[in-house]
Amino acid sequence: MTIKLIVTHPGGAHKDDFLACSLLAHLHGAPIQRREPNDEDLANVSTCVVDVGGVHDAELNNFDHHQFPRDAPPLCALSLVLQHMGLYDDALSFCAWLRPTEWLDTRGPNETAKLMGIPRQALSELNSPIDVTLLNRFANEAELSPEHPIYQVMCMVGEDLVNYVRSLRERLDFLAQHCQWWTVETEGANEAPIEALFLEQHAEIANDPSFGLHAFITEQKKEDIVHALIYPDRRGSGYGLTRYEDCPRLNFSQIENQEDVRFAHKRGFVAKVDATDPARLKELLAGAVVDA
Repeated sequence: MTIKLIVTHPGGAHKDDFLACSLLAHLHGAPIQRREPNDEDLANVSTCVVDVGGVHDAELNNFDHHQFPRDAPPLCALSLVLQHMGLYDDALSFCAWLRPTEWLDTRGPNETAKLMGIPRQALSELNSPIDVTLLNRFANEAELSPEHPIYQVMCMVGEDLVNYVRSLRERLDFLAQHCQWWTVETEGANEAPIEALFLEQHAEIANDPSFGLHAFITEQKKEDIVHALIYPDRRGSGYGLTRYEDCPRLNFSQIENQEDVRFAHKRGFVAKVDATDPARLKELLAGAVVDA
């Protein structure tokens, strides 16, 4: 099936329609028209109708949510496109911004702020000139061809989003096979052990060995018990030792004088070591434990 046209609503643009169209532009390279759709558009499988039209029918490439009941799950046009691509569940897990984007588009700013546990004003304070410029420039165009600069930026956004979600899923599957959960005993009799996630060295992850570790911990539902991460150092043959979520029980500056410690940050949150033997890595980790 060849998509020949993407239609979305005229007027003001929001993140959900901008991102939904970015995904479709990346996938299909079809021009975007900002106008009200007609019956022919909705019936034409080669036309994607996004965030307008009052119809959700993925088989006909219609992705509107405005006709959903008031108490429906907070799905926006972006959600529907991600579902159609088979990426929604992973995107919701990996992209912390997706749920607030859904809330904003379906619940409004006041309820979104309450759901996020932040002041209403903070939503405006988090906007950047990037958001404002891209959405305004997108909204001001009646039609964007693949040669238009904004269209090309949208393709980049869509490509990066797809690649991020798919590559992170691949990395999480890799981590499930190559990570170990360590329990490291501490010297104090009354101190609980340190729980660490250890990732073994592997050529496949040499360029970015720490990518996906936090998402993996969350997916494994270990975020409440892990204290440290130990993963290959991409700048050397040893390992990096890092506090997980800035755990106060560890201060890696305490091991800075060890011969196999190349670097330990003065604030104690990270160290780079030449050691590769698991027993030695556990010793270094134990040496960073802060006395109660």
